[in-house]
Amino acid sequence: MSELFTPWQLGPLALSNRIVVAPMCQYSAEDGSATDWHMIHLGQLALSGAGLLVLEASAVNPQGRISPRDLGLYSDANEAALARVLRAIRTYSPIKVAIQLAHAGRKASTNVPWEGGGQIAPNAPTGWQTEAPSALPFETSDHPPLALDAQGLSRVRDEFVRAAQRAATLGFEGIELHGAHGYLLHQFLSPLSNTRTDSYGGSLENRMRFPLEIYDAVRAAFPQDKPVWIRVSATDWADGGWDLESSIAFAKELKARGCPAIHVSSGGLTPAQQIKVGPGYQVEFAARIRAEAEIPTIAVGLITGAQQAEDILVKGQADAIALARGILYDPRWPWHAAAELGDHVHAAPQYLRCTPHGHSDLFKAE
Repeated sequence: MSELFTPWQLGPLALSNRIVVAPMCQYSAEDGSATDWHMIHLGQLALSGAGLLVLEASAVNPQGRISPRDLGLYSDANEAALARVLRAIRTYSPIKVAIQLAHAGRKASTNVPWEGGGQIAPNAPTGWQTEAPSALPFETSDHPPLALDAQGLSRVRDEFVRAAQRAATLGFEGIELHGAHGYLLHQFLSPLSNTRTDSYGGSLENRMRFPLEIYDAVRAAFPQDKPVWIRVSATDWADGGWDLESSIAFAKELKARGCPAIHVSSGGLTPAQQIKVGPGYQVEFAARIRAEAEIPTIAVGLITGAQQAEDILVKGQADAIALARGILYDPRWPWHAAAELGDHVHAAPQYLRCTPHGHSDLFKAE
């Protein structure tokens, strides 16, 4: 059996293989609620053969959405809309499903990408006032965010908790906290976006404080027999910013709290970033965090081929592989990878009604 298709234990959660569908923003929600688009989009990914499907960044309050079309989990309507999608997935697929809880911070209140993605002013009909660790805008031309005071920090913490409780009610098998890509938790971590002078700014220990408080609060609010992990940007790719050594220190703190894995991405905090993009360009970050913090990692970023993914696991650079654009391009990527590696996927029995004749060994269910 290949490493890619060996079972993996994500903390208390048993996965049939090491393929993860990464969170991918769809900008197709209505007032934070999932629509028919999510039924179609998530439905096809649920039949991909991956071991885990992680829903897109879901805001814990309306102001935490990246755009007015972002998914949220802050209202009864949001919860009911996701319940409908999850019922369909669970009817036809055995895939485990998690949700990524997020707050966009200073990168909130923006247009959808195909409308330019720029900030929507707070006084515009679809815009709102953003909030962040410090009153520093993402783009110099942006309206600056409000710096969160003690009351604001407490409110955001409570909103993460309520979203986690809703996720538990919906029966999600896990929660991934979004601490990457320049969003709120990442903004606290990076000295480029956090210039506070209180106990939440300055030293590395202080800058890690609020993200760790959020982790602790969500962990306490979610069933203990289900995992809570975090996605990080291993580096800002910018001078004076968050870096790999800081990420390793952060991972050690998370491990001490029982975090079962780190999903390792990079960038997104500053327009000044200089990213060196290439095949598997973030894998070495996952490998370093795995080795030095002694915590399992999920690698992501331009991992496109089955053998490429297999080699990463065989070399011990990561424990699982996350796919985003690659699995959008090929929603049956795991099935094709299984065929290439001489393995098979774990699939729902009813899906085998359309199994190609003569290939049942490659597509059999377990």
